[in-house]
Amino acid sequence: MHTYNKVVLALGSNLGNKKENLQNAVNQIHSRIGFIAQASAIYETPSWGFDSFPFYNMCLLIHTNLSPEKVLTEIKQVEKILGRTAKTSDNYEARTVDIDIVYFNDFVFDSNNLQIPHKELQNRQFVLMPLNDLIFDWKHPVLQKSTQELLLICEDESEIKKVDTINLPKDTFAIGTIRFLAIEGNIGSGKTSLTEKIAQDFNAKPILERFADNAFLPKFYEDQLRYAFPLEMSFLADRYSQLNQGLGQYDLFNDFIIADYYIYKSLIFAQVTLDTDEALLYRSIFDVMNKEITKPDLYVYLYQNTEILLKNIKKRGRSYEENIQANYLNNINQSYSEFIKTLPQENVLIIDVSEKDFVENHEDYLEILKLINDKILSVSHR
Repeated sequence: MHTYNKVVLALGSNLGNKKENLQNAVNQIHSRIGFIAQASAIYETPSWGFDSFPFYNMCLLIHTNLSPEKVLTEIKQVEKILGRTAKTSDNYEARTVDIDIVYFNDFVFDSNNLQIPHKELQNRQFVLMPLNDLIFDWKHPVLQKSTQELLLICEDESEIKKVDTINLPKDTFAIGTIRFLAIEGNIGSGKTSLTEKIAQDFNAKPILERFADNAFLPKFYEDQLRYAFPLEMSFLADRYSQLNQGLGQYDLFNDFIIADYYIYKSLIFAQVTLDTDEALLYRSIFDVMNKEITKPDLYVYLYQNTEILLKNIKKRGRSYEENIQANYLNNINQSYSEFIKTLPQENVLIIDVSEKDFVENHEDYLEILKLINDKILSVSHR
């Protein structure tokens, strides 16, 4: 399972158009640092520690692959872009925008310029109140108290009131308007990583192929002729069962379903691995199962050239994949290409990810999300 760093940021502004400052900060954080999963309401509070205009404060929960130090560096850049000037003294000052790291997973981190969790968060209502809007089950890693528990013991009696809300970038996406999104690709194309990222960011129910549990897979890579048919039949049965069950259950807690495969994958691989007689038998069984499976609203195919596929396969270090040959991957790519031609093209999106790293590079990930979103919008406007 792909895992993010989950980071809570506290934002404040008390100069100029305060809501606009916060909105601009949210947009910059989304494009530079990580995917914003949740945002609190905006709260107005008096200035803390000095006499100045009231502050607008809020908190964000973001998903990022960046380290704490890199997040801090990017935060300083965002503050600078939005007009915050360097402090002229050690005293508190008015500011267009102020961004602090409150939590970073459950890390406890202390250096000259960064302390995690934020050393004053338990003493400040203007952090705790918006923090309490966010839905997560963390506790302060040092004090071992939840946000609600910290609020109960907080001695800050500053007046605080909810005044507004912010627009989240993810709210502009149409991805959550479809029921079933299938992400496909060759071995090593990154389809599972992308599926997991989208599922976490958009509150989708993921259906992930259970290839690691297939006892025939290591045997197949050792002796393809002997184990091809039992391998493909076992995959077909498992994919049918998993998709049928997952798509047949309406989940009140998830917005849509996303899978890192579609059942037609079974036929694609079978056509490459089975001999003629086995392929005919397999096709007859496949056709019966395929009729009963819900078709995806959008089928996304991640194209990756064979050279990079081989590098990715080697990088993930699965012993049973060591002997996969370029010719085998080329044949799989060709079979996918033929299959895609048979689909309604308004429901198909092919993305060349050969030069993209959507796991580590946030900009690449946002670009792929935009392509998927634009495709969904184009279909919905037909």
